[in-house]
Amino acid sequence: MTHTDVTAPAVSTTGGRVSGLNADGIFAYLGIPYAAPPIGEAAFAAPAPPAAWDGVRPATEYGPTAPQVGYPAPVAALLDNVIVLGDDYLNLNVWTPDPSAGGRLPVMVWIHGGAFTRGSNRIEMYAGDTFARDGVVCVGINYRLGTAGFASIERAPDNRGLLDQIAALHWVRDNIAAFGGDPDNVTVFGESAGAMSVASLLASPLAAGLFQRAVMQSGNGSAAADPADARKVTARMAQILEIEATVEAFGKLGVEDMLQAQSTVALKLMLDPNPEVWGRTVVDVGMGIMSQFPVVDGKVLTALPHEAISAGAGADIPLLAGWNADEFRFFLVATGGAQAVTEEAAAGILGRGPGGLDYLRSRLDAGASPGEAVSEALTARAFSSPTTAIAESRTTGTTHVYEFGYRSPQADIQAGHAVEIPFVFDHLESAHALVGPEPDQRVADEMHHAWVSFAATGDPGWAAHRSADDVQRFV
Repeated sequence: MTHTDVTAPAVSTTGGRVSGLNADGIFAYLGIPYAAPPIGEAAFAAPAPPAAWDGVRPATEYGPTAPQVGYPAPVAALLDNVIVLGDDYLNLNVWTPDPSAGGRLPVMVWIHGGAFTRGSNRIEMYAGDTFARDGVVCVGINYRLGTAGFASIERAPDNRGLLDQIAALHWVRDNIAAFGGDPDNVTVFGESAGAMSVASLLASPLAAGLFQRAVMQSGNGSAAADPADARKVTARMAQILEIEATVEAFGKLGVEDMLQAQSTVALKLMLDPNPEVWGRTVVDVGMGIMSQFPVVDGKVLTALPHEAISAGAGADIPLLAGWNADEFRFFLVATGGAQAVTEEAAAGILGRGPGGLDYLRSRLDAGASPGEAVSEALTARAFSSPTTAIAESRTTGTTHVYEFGYRSPQADIQAGHAVEIPFVFDHLESAHALVGPEPDQRVADEMHHAWVSFAATGDPGWAAHRSADDVQRFV
């Protein structure tokens, strides 16, 4: 936004009236609560409606973020994050070109990534003003992260972070027409954990009817643990904290204690991913990167998302899904991990999956380093193969598949994880640390236009997936 004037018209919502910002004809309403603060007894409960307010509430500044710790240094140098603690962090932002449009404009709801433990809706490259510029009402949401959102705890509802996302979608259904958006033309889109969330929402019976299109950027449909395995992670946290593994005991914790224990558990899992200690589904799904994520609880998720989708969940919802060509370079090369991978270590990592050792040998014979081979194999295992499998399993409805291949020069991550985000949002100016000092605007124009077109019509501009020839490549 360039020229800002606090002259956006007040808008009525189910909670009360809000005023916003007018920036060169793009109207922004920021930090609107869609659920009550998850504090005290509500910390580990399902989301509840926010308290209504009298008068006009200013929605002119971003709201607080979910409690979290910052990224480690190598990642923080590439990927922006903002942490502002506050009770009212179950909030959302709305950007619209015309609040008076009478509910006619397509709507896009952004679910941020961050391994279910980091991120927020106030990161600069996530600003939805560029979508509003092109005729879309864009909404960015926060949700509970880490232990608060995804730990499986006795007598607490599971998948609280997903329940937050569903509550936000209910808010959109009930309120977005007041901002000019069409509640019957809603696209959910997300990246990484956000894309895994989109798969969960496609699969969840509780989200049925709340959106009409979906976009998965660098995700998969496998991100759900067995509840018994998730409870093992909770038990380890309780052991570290010297408390009982109950909702009452966790509810008495301070934020700092909870985040410290959460970080300790994540590190222990990364250093020793023993399935007997952590549970097979936690180890296999988390891949040493995630320790807390959705669970198959029988209510929010009745099956693994990809299994439910294969069985027909969300079959009537057009899906746009894809991956980045070098996803795992972001995790391995930027951190120096790839350089430290020996041939023996690579064999140990890849030997746990089908064809892993044969693939490793072929890549080593072709001159790749062990670290490069691991990065390539894990990119396929965690992103491209499961995304393709979802596309092939959807026998009804349409699925459009893409691969992002633009190479960032930063830290040699190339087309690594998250690099596509500022291209999708057309916010290259906000992400030079991630995409380099001279990113190609042409790629941003193409991707952003495709996402806008998909939200408006269900067609991003290329054929629905039938074979490998139908994959749209952005380079």
